[in-house]
Amino acid sequence: MSAILPPAKRVWWKEPLDRVELTWILIAFAWAMVLFFMMPYWHAFGRQNLSNEAYRISAEAFSAKAQAMVDKYTVREETEQKIPVVHPPEGSDVYLIARLWQWWPILELENGKSYRLHLSAMDYQHGFSLQPSNINLQVVPGYEMVITVTPNQAGNYSIVCNEYCGLGHHQMVSRLYVK
Repeated sequence: MSAILPPAKRVWWKEPLDRVELTWILIAFAWAMVLFFMMPYWHAFGRQNLSNEAYRISAEAFSAKAQAMVDKYTVREETEQKIPVVHPPEGSDVYLIARLWQWWPILELENGKSYRLHLSAMDYQHGFSLQPSNINLQVVPGYEMVITVTPNQAGNYSIVCNEYCGLGHHQMVSRLYVK
């Protein structure tokens, strides 16, 4: 055979398989089946799945709810932008606004107590990522995402936007304090 002449006409699926090639095909097929059946199992029984709710809401209505919470529960201000830090009581509805390159306000929650966290975007789609807990949600304008959170470890957590939202996306970070 040379590079100048075309290969002899053969039907590739009629060629015999080598034993090693067949072994790798069977291993790949078995692994694909394991992953295929793990997806519905993990969806039903995995502990990482958040039970969330989503409601349609206008940006103005959500902003008003968040402002009412900030007016009622602010304990101090932080950063050069003077972002309020709110410390709501157990069982409260806690509101967090995503807007271009900022999370507002900063939340301070208590360890072992449950809160209903409401998230909404004012302008573009953002991603809510709580690190190092690895909680991820899409935050979409016109929708209010609601999840029940119960912090189980004290510390300072980072809130990061993980959905590209423009030139200042890398600055869209905040904090969550758990006391």
